[in-house]
Amino acid sequence: MIFVFGSNLKGVHGAGAAAFAYSHRGAVWGQGEGLQGDSYALPTCSAPGVPLELRSIEHYITRFLNFAKDHPTLQFQVTAVGCGIAGFKPEQIAPLFFKHGPSDNVWLPAQFFHAIYWVGYSQHGQDFASDL
Repeated sequence: MIFVFGSNLKGVHGAGAAAFAYSHRGAVWGQGEGLQGDSYALPTCSAPGVPLELRSIEHYITRFLNFAKDHPTLQFQVTAVGCGIAGFKPEQIAPLFFKHGPSDNVWLPAQFFHAIYWVGYSQHGQDFASDL
């Protein structure tokens, strides 16, 4: 199982899930994106503590999902990327994954399902995910 964590483009894996990936899953210091050991860095910040814009994060999510699609024998466990140091809410990040449809080898965190199927429903008066 590949551990997918939120990173910064400078590859400074000093806190949160990035620090765990660096210490335990083979993340490479200085590499801000891509497969590294048993982990995958998905950029959500440009530098430590400096969040990217959502459209930039969406770009990196698309790149990650294309990578996962091209590697169907690998399984990817996604953390709540963007919802820690980057400071976004699951309701902001989850739709960026769900709009691409289901993936057989990408496992999303419960917070993202909650954001789509419960928070989205109550905020929009309908099944928010059906619009993605």
